[in-house]
Amino acid sequence: MATERAGGNAVAGFLLSGFLLALLGAILPAWGYHRDPADFVAVGNYFLALAIGLVAATALADRLRRRKGLHFLLVFACLVSSVALGYLAMVSPPVVWWWRAGGLLLLGIGAGLLNVGLFHALSREYSDDPAGTVYRGGIWYGLGCLAATLLVYASMTPGILILMAAIPLLFAAIFARRRYATAAEAQHPSMQQALADFKSPGAILFALLLFFQFGNEWSIAGWLPLLLHRRIGISPKEAVLMLGLYWFFLLTGRLAIVAVLSKVRHGRLLLGSAISALFGCLILYLTNNRFGAGSGVFFLGAGFASIYPLVAEAIGRRFPYYHPGFYNGIFSLALLGGLLAPATLGYAAASQGVGVVIGIPLVGTVMVTLLLSLIWLETKVTGR
Repeated sequence: MATERAGGNAVAGFLLSGFLLALLGAILPAWGYHRDPADFVAVGNYFLALAIGLVAATALADRLRRRKGLHFLLVFACLVSSVALGYLAMVSPPVVWWWRAGGLLLLGIGAGLLNVGLFHALSREYSDDPAGTVYRGGIWYGLGCLAATLLVYASMTPGILILMAAIPLLFAAIFARRRYATAAEAQHPSMQQALADFKSPGAILFALLLFFQFGNEWSIAGWLPLLLHRRIGISPKEAVLMLGLYWFFLLTGRLAIVAVLSKVRHGRLLLGSAISALFGCLILYLTNNRFGAGSGVFFLGAGFASIYPLVAEAIGRRFPYYHPGFYNGIFSLALLGGLLAPATLGYAAASQGVGVVIGIPLVGTVMVTLLLSLIWLETKVTGR
């Protein structure tokens, strides 16, 4: 079992990570949560359970990796995720909501275990191409989000979760045939050095930026179908299709930005992205028809698209070495922001209406623009 192509398989593993975490936003209409605003609290609890599982998995993953090895961790993460999806298929409505919250907690654990394993498996590939590895990981992640949404759109029944449970099993079979170089086998700084860097202003700014940006993206990803159904009246199936378009615009936008990143001034790109995202939020808030919804989704996807490539390039330059714990810490914090934002929206929407969903992306876009500006300023001041 060769290791030379294993790093590429590990990057592709982020497709499964995106697939697992994007599932909830797409499946909510199939579960019937578009009908009654009183159910929005349960939706918030679902996202919170997913976030708790993701955090709990971090400590568990390190113990499993040390005792059983990286190979076991990746396969086990896929098996846990498959069991969680199968369980969710069995406890779909009208079963009491907290059974589904337990399944989403387990799904968060599976996704968290997978992410830790993937970051350890990426050691050698990142050493060869830091920025490129981050780019490719983001592209695979976006493909997974799009795939999960389109699968739900194709069926719009809770039973689709049975089919989706087979996807982690496929990845388990792929990981079972590979062997990965662990962090200890490659040349990395010590964990103390990585932690020291994490305490630096630059690393903190990166972590905060990703926290807010993932919060922006996942606020829309988690609530867009419910928002469009409640405010515009389009069918749940059509609303899920709009969510698919959101992921499509986000993904293709990132591919386009990567192609022109070296040719466009980053300041202008950031300003244009912020304007596009704010304009998209405004359209979604004011529109009352399908064309307006599609336009708002387009401008939001286009606006959010450039942030990740800009951050990936900056991370590759600022932190050319690699430490799995360091990067998983930043990524986990970002995902935590991505899940806490839609959880908070669930509680707010129950009392203030689903229109409040637009609030977090509006504020978050301003914060992301400010943080990126601070990162560039810190880079000029320190020369790093």
